[in-house]
Amino acid sequence: MTPGDPQERLADYRAKRDFAVTAEPSGTDPPPDAGHRFVVQRHRASRLHYDLRLEIDGVLVSWAVPKGPTLDPDARRLAVHVEDHPLDYFDFEGVIPAGEYGGGDVIVWDWGTWALAEGDDAQAAVDVGDLHVDLRGEKLAGRFVLVHRGRGERDWLLLHKHDDEAVAGWDPEDHPRSVKSGRTNDEVRARPDATWTRHGDQPTWDPATGDELAALDALGANGTWELQGHTVRLTDLDKVLSPGRDDEPPVTKRDLVRHLVGVAPHLLPYLHDRAVNLHRYPNGVGTRGFWQKKVPDHAPDWVSRWANPDAEPGKSNAYVVADNPATLAWLANEAAFELHAWTSPTDAPDRPSWALIDLDPGTDTTFDDLLVLARLHRTALEHLGVSATPKVSGRRGLQIWVPVGGRYTFAETRAWVEGLSRAVAATVPELVSWAGKKADRGGLARLDYAQNAVNKTLVAPFSPRPAPGAPVSVPITWDELDDPELAPDRWTIRTVLDRLADVGDPLRPLIGLDQELPRL
Repeated sequence: MTPGDPQERLADYRAKRDFAVTAEPSGTDPPPDAGHRFVVQRHRASRLHYDLRLEIDGVLVSWAVPKGPTLDPDARRLAVHVEDHPLDYFDFEGVIPAGEYGGGDVIVWDWGTWALAEGDDAQAAVDVGDLHVDLRGEKLAGRFVLVHRGRGERDWLLLHKHDDEAVAGWDPEDHPRSVKSGRTNDEVRARPDATWTRHGDQPTWDPATGDELAALDALGANGTWELQGHTVRLTDLDKVLSPGRDDEPPVTKRDLVRHLVGVAPHLLPYLHDRAVNLHRYPNGVGTRGFWQKKVPDHAPDWVSRWANPDAEPGKSNAYVVADNPATLAWLANEAAFELHAWTSPTDAPDRPSWALIDLDPGTDTTFDDLLVLARLHRTALEHLGVSATPKVSGRRGLQIWVPVGGRYTFAETRAWVEGLSRAVAATVPELVSWAGKKADRGGLARLDYAQNAVNKTLVAPFSPRPAPGAPVSVPITWDELDDPELAPDRWTIRTVLDRLADVGDPLRPLIGLDQELPRL
């Protein structure tokens, strides 16, 4: 096919669709300047397939890949050449109605840019059936080849070259989430009209609606709750899990459900792409809780799971991934009072997103002592030009979260945090002990760099803590370290939403920041 008019090239695309029914773009707007974008959409129509689209001469030249593209250089994928699509199909995500051409759910599985690796005319390479491109996406990278098989007009092969980006055995089904919204196909199908937009490199979520919250309030002690396309079974909703604080009433399981769902748009960005360890208190916070890592057998099918490929024999290897508000409601029903997310995401469990500085108080440590240590870290980080944000723990401690974007190993972040904290502690040795056990610290604080390790976790931002009033761990600004009213348990599940409305989340802009840690 010659380049021609992009509008003429879209005739087949338009002829197959009724744009009064489908939400797909018609492509009527003039195309922008020529670009070199690519997109891969995971499309569950009559059969699951992946649609690879390259921006060429004002349209998206497209192939349907039944088994999906792969980084495995030994795999050969059938790629069926289909009609050109309009450029505004690039970020299409939603549900094509049943009965329409291609009816089913679609997510933006990957996107990025491409460069021609051989020749100087991409459309000419398509016309002769031999196209070599370098992709730079969020999932796909390296040299890909599309070659016409010669058996039929539309049958091509897609393969990845043996290069530095090649990964043996790489399966696209191990990476099911949209790069546009963070959703799975199931979540798009359940709520195709939900507003899921990107905040930097992270998705955001709709809160529960007023009607959904009213339905929660109207439930008896037990019942089922419809939340964002999921049915959540709730039990013992009026059971007291925590005594009140000051003049507040006690905290019930219903209160915990309402909190986790209400704070979901702020909490899920820290949870949605990583395993979570649960600290459960089914008999209330006045009793001994227990840690749970393994997904229980009774968990609903729609709760996302991650199997840890490096789990030791006999250890937990299937973890909850809390990636939607309904899962948070289910966790609240499990009386999961504390949510501790892994520092690393499930697609790179050995590469932390954060370097953690944990200011762990000793038995004699005052909050003023911790503030001295936090301010010294603030000064050191400012001197180094490192972006970070402090967080009150909700109990007695303070933490400082430093984004690193997955560029380091745990050994490297642990060594860096240790070097920084030892330099800080050298200025106030009377406040710090390096003993591992609290009983051996002489009542002093510990700067716990050892938290920078696989499956070592700190409480997630906006998670409640098992104490009277259900205090919440909250990120704060550096200036708030100088606020005389600051306390590590200042905010509770009853006040944190007001705090967020007034101040927002100062840690949120740092999510996903790929930051270099300078030499100390």
